[in-house]
Amino acid sequence: MTEINTTPDILAPVTVATMLEQGQQQFERAQIYFGHGTTSAWDEAVYLLSYVLDLPPDADRSLLSEELTDQQQADIQALYQRRVDERIPAPYLTGTAWFCGLPFAVDERVIIPRSPVAELVYNGFAPWCEAAPARVLDLCTGSGCIGIACAYAFEHAQVVLSDISTDALAVATINIEQHQVGSRVRALQSDLFDGLGGQCFDLIVSNPPYVDAADLAEMPDEYQHEPELALASGFDGLDFTRRLLREAEQYLTEEGVLVVEVGNSWVALEQAFPQVPFIWLEFSEGDAGVFVLTRNQLLEHRESFA
Repeated sequence: MTEINTTPDILAPVTVATMLEQGQQQFERAQIYFGHGTTSAWDEAVYLLSYVLDLPPDADRSLLSEELTDQQQADIQALYQRRVDERIPAPYLTGTAWFCGLPFAVDERVIIPRSPVAELVYNGFAPWCEAAPARVLDLCTGSGCIGIACAYAFEHAQVVLSDISTDALAVATINIEQHQVGSRVRALQSDLFDGLGGQCFDLIVSNPPYVDAADLAEMPDEYQHEPELALASGFDGLDFTRRLLREAEQYLTEEGVLVVEVGNSWVALEQAFPQVPFIWLEFSEGDAGVFVLTRNQLLEHRESFA
């Protein structure tokens, strides 16, 4: 007579690794878009799981074998599901984005930090800034990440964060407070330079709206959660940049430098101003679309921008 096994099956423990693999598979099946801080389904799962478990960015790999409680599993899965169903970028789900190794509060009032300008901040904007700038303007600041990172890089600099959006400036103010840099960093509302009262800066950095109409219409669903004001800039993506090039020299010191990100619109910019010697920067991650011009170059080509 065959003996019947009445011993209940023992379920394998659910570990951190198990949940990461589950998230990876879930995201790959759903074909979500990556481009707001991560580049793969695995990294996205790590980002969201780390938020739920309050893990640091440099968490040890030994944690992969840690068992998770039922509640932890449910919380992680709920976040995974929102990422898939609502196509909300992960930093909006967690309320935090990283830039220059620093955490910044973000929500749908600002775009999510992802600028290659971070590499320039790490390098102190060398060789373009021969000396540490005393005054820095982060124009179209959004969350304030570039300007606040500059305050860390240049410990004696006074930094202005400007934006046309009062909603964005509210987020930037939160980040000023969180990073405790209020003695050197302030937020001002301004439509380009209109609200800056003739101030001059040694360094102006801008990640302005630069998405052209065709690209805006084809952007993945994740970008629909970001403010269009911070993305769209006319038919060729250069409406704001043209104004910036016309006016910037008035707000730069004699040795001042202008650094601007225009992304894919760099081709249109070259075509619009073929005589201007834009210095296009190269980045270790292969990013492009960031140019440098000195105040003297802006003055030299003033008629071209008029």
